[in-house]
Amino acid sequence: MKLISPAISRLARLRLWQIEEWMKDPVAAQREVLQELVTSAQYTSFGRQYGFNRLFTVRNFKQTVPVHEYEDLKPWIDRMMQGEENLLWNTPIRWFAKSSGTTSAKSKFIPISDESLEQNHYQGAKDVLTMYYRFNPDSELLTGKGLVIGGSHQVSQLSEDINFGDLSAVLLQNSPFWGHWLRTPDLSIALMDEWENKLEQLALNTIPENVTSISGVPTWTMVLLKRILEMTGKSRIEEVWPHLELYIHGGVSFTPYREQFRELIGKNIHFLEMYNASEGFFAAQDSPDADGMLLFTNHGIFYEFMPVEEYGKPYPVTVGLNKVELGRHYAPVISTTGGLWRYIVGDTVQFTTLRPFRIKVSGRLKNYINAFGEEVMVDNTDRAVAIASNRTGATVNDYTAAPVYFSQQGNGAHEWVVEFEQPPADIAHFAYELDSALKNLNSDYEAKRHKDIALRMPLVHAVKKGFFNKWLSINGKLGGQHKVPRLSNDRKLLETLLSML
Repeated sequence: MKLISPAISRLARLRLWQIEEWMKDPVAAQREVLQELVTSAQYTSFGRQYGFNRLFTVRNFKQTVPVHEYEDLKPWIDRMMQGEENLLWNTPIRWFAKSSGTTSAKSKFIPISDESLEQNHYQGAKDVLTMYYRFNPDSELLTGKGLVIGGSHQVSQLSEDINFGDLSAVLLQNSPFWGHWLRTPDLSIALMDEWENKLEQLALNTIPENVTSISGVPTWTMVLLKRILEMTGKSRIEEVWPHLELYIHGGVSFTPYREQFRELIGKNIHFLEMYNASEGFFAAQDSPDADGMLLFTNHGIFYEFMPVEEYGKPYPVTVGLNKVELGRHYAPVISTTGGLWRYIVGDTVQFTTLRPFRIKVSGRLKNYINAFGEEVMVDNTDRAVAIASNRTGATVNDYTAAPVYFSQQGNGAHEWVVEFEQPPADIAHFAYELDSALKNLNSDYEAKRHKDIALRMPLVHAVKKGFFNKWLSINGKLGGQHKVPRLSNDRKLLETLLSML
C-alpha cells in the first residue's frame, strides 16, 4: 500500500491541469455543459416538448423551460421508475437516489444515470483527491482506509433492472471493485439498515483498521467516535488511529463542531468540506485556506442562481455565474445529466469569492426564520451558537428554533431547543450571548431587536444529551444523513419537541 500513495499523487497532479482549465473560464465551461445537456436530451419526450433542438443560447433555454420543483417533475420520474425510457434523459435510468430531505418525511427519488455517476459523482470525488494532494503532496492518505459513515445502504428493487436506495447505497453499489479495498467497514455492515446495531458493528469492525480518513455528517461521526473511545478505553482517537489525517464533512455547518472534533481526535488533522447531494456533486474545498468550496463547473451540471426573494414567484428570475454577487443568498437551480431540468435543489448558498467561484451553504429555502422580516439563515445561527458556546464554556450537540408570534401576552421572539454536551453555568447568559452574536451577524435581526419593539430576547430551553436522537428514532430517522431541522417559520416541530420535555 505504501507504493500506492506516491503513484496516486502523480496521477492527481496530471488531473490538476484539467481542473485549472475550467477554473480559468468557468462561464465558458458552463455554456459547453448546457449545450451538451440539451443536445443529448433533444430527442427525449421532455426535449421534444420544449423544443430542445431549437435552443441555441442560455437565454433561449431559460425563456423556454420553466423552473421546476420536485413535484413538477414527479410525474415524469414516476414513469421512469416504472421502466419507461427516453423521458427526461436519453440513456436508461437504472438507479434512483431516495432522499427524504430535512423537513419532510415524503421521499424524493432522484434519477441517477450512468453519466451522472461517472461525470459528476465519481469525477467530483477524484477531483477532491486531486485538490487534497495538491496541498499535501506527501500525504499517506491511501496507505490506509477511509471510514465512510453513510446512511442506510439498503437497496430496494423496483424491477429486475431498476433499483433505489439512498445516495451512499447507489454510489457503493456502482463503485469499481478496487474502491472496496480503500474503504471500511465491510460491505455486510455498510448494508445494515438498523442504525443502533449498525453503530456497534461500525465501531467493532473499524477499530482494528488503519483508518487514515473519515467522511460523514458531524453529528453521527461524533457519536461513533465517542463509542469507539468507550470500547477501547482510549482518551483520544489518535491513540486508536495514529495515521488519521483527514475528516471530510458536509450536509450541515461544521462551525459548531470543529472544536469538539479537535478535542476528540487529539491531534491536528485536515478538515475538508464538500457539497455532495443526491442531485449532484456540486462543490468542494479546493484549498485549506479558502473561504468556501470551489463550484464544479465542468461536471455535467448547468447552474443558475435564484435570489431567495424570487422563490415562490410564477416566473422567478435566475442569474448565471457572470452576474452573481458576493454574500447574497441564492437558491441553486440545476440542469443535470440525470434529467433534472431547471430544478430547485432547495438549499441556499452564498458566494464567498468570484473567479474562482466559491460558495458556502447558508441554509435551506424552507429552513429559515423570517417571521418579522429578520431573515435569519442557518449560517447565522450556526455561527451565533459557536460564539455563544465559546463565551460561556458550553458545548452544543444540536438545536432547533422557531418564532413566537405576537399575542396579547407580548411581542415576538425566537424560541430555541438546545441540546448541550456541556451545558453553560447559566442558561440566561448563553441566551444573552446568542442574542448578541445574532445582532452582530445579521443587521435585520438587530433592527427587529431594537428596544424589543418587534423581537424580545430569545427563549432557550436546554435539553439533555440524546434528546434529539430520541426524536429522530421515534420518527424513523435515526442515523446516516438524517438531520434535525435547524430553523423553521412553522412551530409544529418545536411544539412536538416541547411536548417531550
